[in-house]
Amino acid sequence: QVQLVESGGGLVQPGGSLRLSCGASESIGNRYTMGWYRQAPGKQRDLVGTITIGGSTNYEDSVKGRFTISRDNAKNTVYLQMNNLKPEDTAVYYCNAKHVLFRNREYWGQGTQVTVSS
Repeated sequence: QVQLVESGGGLVQPGGSLRLSCGASESIGNRYTMGWYRQAPGKQRDLVGTITIGGSTNYEDSVKGRFTISRDNAKNTVYLQMNNLKPEDTAVYYCNAKHVLFRNREYWGQGTQVTVSS
C-alpha cells in the first residue's frame, strides 16, 4: 500500500502563491498516474489536475494557467504550484495515486488545508 503525505498548505492572501508537495512511500515513476483533488466545506471532492507517468498534465478549467503539476520520480514526489490564488481556491487539497494497470490500487493522502483570505 502506498502512503501519501501532503505538505505545504497554509494561509495566503489573494494573488499569492503556494507550492504543495506529496511524498510517496514507494516508487511512483512508471506505475502511478498522480492527481490533486480539493474539497471545500460543504462540497464534494473535485479534481484539480493530473499528471501521467509520461509527464502529461490535465487541469480543471478554473485553475488552468494558474496551477502547475509536476513530478520528481527520483524523489517519489509530486508538486502542485499554485499562483494567483483566489478565495475560491480555499479547500483541503488531497494527493491521489492511481496504478496505471491495476485500477483497484488507488491511494489518497490525508489532505492539507489551503486558505486564501485577506
